[in-house]
Formats: sequence, structure tokens, C-alpha cells
Amino acid sequence: MNISSTKTTGESAPATAGGRRVAWVDLVSPSHPFFFEGLLSGLSGLSVEPTVRKKTETVALGRAAGFDGRVIGRDFGTPTLRKAGIGIRTAELALRMPPCDVSLSARNAMCVLASHCRGVPSIHFTDNDITAYADGLVAERLYNRIEASATHSVVPEAFRTEELIRWGIDPDRVHTYDGYKEDVSVACFEPDPAFPERLPIEDYLVVRPEALSAAYVDESEGTLVLDLLDGALARGYDVVYLPRDRGDARLARGYPDDRVFVPDGTVDGRDLAWHARCVLTGSGTMAREAACMDKPAVSFFPGPLLSVDRRLREEGRLVHSRDPREILGYIDSLDGRDTRPDRDRSRAVRAEIAALTAELINDL
Repeated sequence: MNISSTKTTGESAPATAGGRRVAWVDLVSPSHPFFFEGLLSGLSGLSVEPTVRKKTETVALGRAAGFDGRVIGRDFGTPTLRKAGIGIRTAELALRMPPCDVSLSARNAMCVLASHCRGVPSIHFTDNDITAYADGLVAERLYNRIEASATHSVVPEAFRTEELIRWGIDPDRVHTYDGYKEDVSVACFEPDPAFPERLPIEDYLVVRPEALSAAYVDESEGTLVLDLLDGALARGYDVVYLPRDRGDARLARGYPDDRVFVPDGTVDGRDLAWHARCVLTGSGTMAREAACMDKPAVSFFPGPLLSVDRRLREEGRLVHSRDPREILGYIDSLDGRDTRPDRDRSRAVRAEIAALTAELINDL
């Protein structure tokens, strides 16, 4: 599927006037390509114009998901440069965004603000309702306020909508669905049965480190990666380790290549999760993707959990801990447990979000 000024097909069709509606989709993080691939596969009657930000695997994953879009801007490694880069990229988007009837974005104030500048209505998807960390950061408060200014915001039912209202959104412009953002990417995923044959290891765990450079993470917490790698190998498990950047990659040095495998290039995390024994991540997306396909999932995120993660934990589908012994004990408890994945619930969630999005586009 090549998503570039092409019509998508699916179940729910936005109304058209004088031809197909044009949706601008701006991809800024690695989780976005597969989310929008899943969403757009549930819609019809749209021409899609994508743009992509250069951030870790986002461009490569975008191409893998069929988004042959213009690359505009990049992410930076330091907080100061990152803030400057966001401002510069927002200005670039306002000048270079494609002609469109509506913008679609996820956790992306840049797209929302650029849409305002060009008079284009925006539909914004988010599940991040933690803003307490931003109280002392003017830039972060501004980012949240811009996101809340979207024409419509679409959030999971678990989301604390008062966090959007706090930043100025009209409650009538907040729309909820019963599920999780990751359900959308899981629903359109077709697992590759031959995927394990391309790995040099067997019976593996997936480990992805914390995003310690992010503004919302307390860097003083440090990383659990070394304890988890040591514990996994001692128990006889192999590991697929997915570094976020070059600094994270060094954590895997010194381990045998036939026990700790670091992929060379981009790998679909959904295939990794589908065939893994368990997914362990210091962030949220990969853990939620695994949980949404009913695979064992552990988050060792170093901070307060999003409401969606708390809901998954309450449902018994996600384990959260910063104690390596507790995490490894949970992995031990999986012996003999049926961990076969399933996508039926995710497909129902995807259909609900697609229908809601189509309705919002119809009403613009």
C-alpha cells in the first residue's frame, strides 16, 4: 500500500463534496505509521497526503507502512535543541503543508498549530494525560495547550478528559472510544509466520530501554536494562534488544551476539511481540501493543503511568514494575501458560475509531 495522494479503502466513508476529501497525516514518532495505517484502512473516500519527521525509526517505519511522504524536520538529542526544532518544524509545516481538507495527527502540537495557521480543521489523537511534569516547563505547558486547541480530540475512555479541559478544550470537542490507540495498529497487522526464522535466536524476550532523555522521564532513575539482560540470560532466555539511540546501543556491548541480538535496521515491533515470550519496555507503546494482542507485557517506565497503562494493569494485561527481581519473577511465572496472541478485540476497536473519525470528517 502506497499512501500518497491515493484513495484508501475500508469500512467507514466520510462524505465527499465535489470529489474525495484530502487528509494531511503528519507522522512524528515511531508509533504513528502503523496507527495511521490501521485507521486509514478502516476509512474510504479519502486522499492522503503524508509528511514525516526524522526521529529514530519513524521514516523507515512510515515507508514500511506505505507512507511515501515528504520528510520535514527532525528530532534532536538535547532538550534545548529539541524545543528549538519543534518551533522550526512547526513554521516549516505551516509553509509547506499539502493542500488538504483536514489534518490527522497523534500527540503532535506541531501539526495542530500549523493547521490553525492555514485555517484547516484538525483531528488529534492522544492517550497521554500526564501533564504534571510540565508544571515548571513553559514550553511543555504551551505544547499541551496547542494540542488541546485541535478542532476535535479523540481519546480512549480510560483517558482523563479533564486534562484536556484543563488546557482549554471545549468538552464537546472531546470524543472517546472503548479501547487503546495500539488496538488500531494491531488490528491491521498480519503476522509473518516465517519471522522467527530470520532471527539468530530462539525463545526470546524483547527488551527496549527507557527514554531517559525525554522531558517527562526522571533521568536520575537510571536504566534497568543491564539487570534485565543479565537476569534473562541467566534463566536461559535470548533477548532481542531494541536501542532507542546510539547511547542505548552500548548497553548491549559485552553480551554474546548469539544471546543478545540487536537488529541492524528497522524491525516491525508487532512481529517481534507476536512471536516473543514477553515484551519488556521502559516506555509504553510496545507494551500496549503486546497487551492489545494478549501477549505478556511488562512496562518498567520510570514515572507515573498514563491512565491507559493503569487501566491495562487493572485488567491484568500489563505488569508495571521498577524492580528487576519482580519482573524476572513474572517471566518465570509464564512457564506453561497459554500466551497465544489474538486480534479480534482490537479489530472491533479499530472499527469503532474509524467510524468515529469518519463522522467527525463528515461534520467538518
